[in-house]
Amino acid sequence: MDTTTGKSPLAHHARRTPRRGLLVLAVATALTAGLTPAATAGPTGSGIRVHDGQVDLPVAGGTATIDTRTLGIAARTDDGRTLRVSDPAADAPGRPGRVTTTADGARWSYPARGLHAAARVERGRLLISLTADRDESLAWPVTGTDPGATALQLPRGEGLSLPVSDPFWNSSRAQLVGSAEEMASQLTLPVWGYSLGGGRGVSYLTPTDIDTTLGYASPDGRLRTTARHTFSGGNTTRTYTVAFTLTDGSPVAPATDYRRWLAEHGRLGSLSDKIAANPETAKLLGAFHAYAWGGARTTAGIDRLTSLGVSRLWLGYDADDAPMKPADVAAAARAGYLVGPYDSYANGRAKGPDTPPNSIWPDGVYPSFCVRRADGTPQPGFHRQGCYLSSQAFEQAERGHHYLADRSSSLVANGATSYFLDVDAAGELFRDHDTAHPMTMADDRANRLARMGRLTDGTYDAAHRDPLVLGSESAGAWANGVLAFDHGSGTPVDGRLWPMETGHFDSAPDQPKDDPAWGGYAPQAAPDTFFKPVRVGDFKPEHRAAASDALKAMYDPAYRVPLYETALHGSLINVERWELPYGKLPDQKKDRALLAMLYNTPLNFVLSDKDPHDDENTRELAALQQYFAPLHQAAGTKELTGFAWLTADRTVQRTVFGAGTLTVTANFGTRAHDGLPGGCADATLKGGTPRRLCPASGA
Repeated sequence: MDTTTGKSPLAHHARRTPRRGLLVLAVATALTAGLTPAATAGPTGSGIRVHDGQVDLPVAGGTATIDTRTLGIAARTDDGRTLRVSDPAADAPGRPGRVTTTADGARWSYPARGLHAAARVERGRLLISLTADRDESLAWPVTGTDPGATALQLPRGEGLSLPVSDPFWNSSRAQLVGSAEEMASQLTLPVWGYSLGGGRGVSYLTPTDIDTTLGYASPDGRLRTTARHTFSGGNTTRTYTVAFTLTDGSPVAPATDYRRWLAEHGRLGSLSDKIAANPETAKLLGAFHAYAWGGARTTAGIDRLTSLGVSRLWLGYDADDAPMKPADVAAAARAGYLVGPYDSYANGRAKGPDTPPNSIWPDGVYPSFCVRRADGTPQPGFHRQGCYLSSQAFEQAERGHHYLADRSSSLVANGATSYFLDVDAAGELFRDHDTAHPMTMADDRANRLARMGRLTDGTYDAAHRDPLVLGSESAGAWANGVLAFDHGSGTPVDGRLWPMETGHFDSAPDQPKDDPAWGGYAPQAAPDTFFKPVRVGDFKPEHRAAASDALKAMYDPAYRVPLYETALHGSLINVERWELPYGKLPDQKKDRALLAMLYNTPLNFVLSDKDPHDDENTRELAALQQYFAPLHQAAGTKELTGFAWLTADRTVQRTVFGAGTLTVTANFGTRAHDGLPGGCADATLKGGTPRRLCPASGA
């Protein structure tokens, strides 16, 4: 596989009308150069005011002030509070030209940098647009500098809310400070945000996420962030868009604002609509997800699961030399399960004894379709084997050669109605310099959306037009419209997970492993890398601190918040990474189960009759799925409308879905809270009584 205090009332974010003082402030840096001024400097009837190099614009809930000399932004709310939205750009934009007003905003430029700016008000938002007439970069906005900032919201995987003064996250142990992450590929939503105390906050949205990074710093032991955009003519990223919204300070407010933005722009998918278009999609509601090996992918294995009471399941399998047989797929369908192969269009390699089947293509694809870097060399593929294949090359060839259609049709010829396409939605985009199939990153994204869309609506196969229930890896929000589910965006991945999985903490990938604790790809019917339980103490002493800190960064519930679900619940179903099945990390099992119930998201498993823990594993799957199924069947198509911490230490948390369709309270602590024991969750369907789950820690 190519491989984020205090007691507060539960808020219903998505459907309420913004209260007085909620400043909706969006700065979109996206205009074209050469705009013609429409008015002279000075006040206008719309309330726009230009004075002393600053522009005041009335927005919902108050007034935003842009300092054109520095790009610093402040906001004065209707209740009289002044907030620092962004400090000046870290690399000065230069002396601005004359500011001119328009009917709905203002325009100016930075001649020395070749930057052109415009500001306007739309739907209560402030939009600021910047374009460059040359290749350069700009570090802005500079955020988290308001002295009232209390927490940083960061969409790693499902989401994190980090106290800005937290010792762990400000230290080298977390490996956050001093790093930067790609908005298009390493964060699942193109947003971040801050809580500012006193019921205030700011969220930041970058619709132009390609060629934009978010960097982390810790001056004076407080987390600050700076976005940096690279303006590239060759990559068509000469425009840069950032949106600022003043919020109520909720830890999920940035995601609430992003969901609203998606809906306003027609980019928010609907799981209900996907079910209407393809009724097979309804089988995902209430289903856990599992990859099957050996006898688990046979009729006998499916019959065993049904005998244990597993009512819904997404069952995946490798596209290897032993795919599920038609009779076994039919048995799964009778059980109410979905079956789908694992596939990838991403890699190409020369055929050899150890080449994965999905990296082997007909003559003419490899190496002709390789993505070429600027120096003309191929972009190395997964594990630096072969190359990554150009989506543009495939799109150009598909009408005449049907490479993708033929591959996919062959994999579902057994009757499978689902499909897992690795990599495509994960956001690792490429610029292709091959003159035979040139491609920008935006082109790459568009190509991936097009081919995923063909699988979803069935047009990949002109002869049969059978739609597939499509999933992909770690789906970025941009792919929510074409997917029914994803594997990976539920996991806030720490960079040290890869050394843990590969066994290369200190050694190079082409050298022997220096720590085999995680396990490898043997035995074939139940590979240790998926089936062998692993704890921190299983690693070598010199690697245990790194493993412990990585798992803390990923799974400590005090830092976890449902940003992804707030933005996208009811559009697609979000699951953890497939190489992190529920049984892989025994010491995290209890918290992972509670998080899944709290977020109304499925757990994932691996199944094999050759697994020494198979009986325990399947019985645990059955018990947890039986608890989860009615909750997800009722609320899986609903919005996550509320999230709150009920205790100051964040150990007791509550979510609400829809208009009270489902309420879940989870106690991650050790003490009871309002009758809810530590390590337990209560889930209540509208009009019903609470149902309790107390998952045991791993044995």
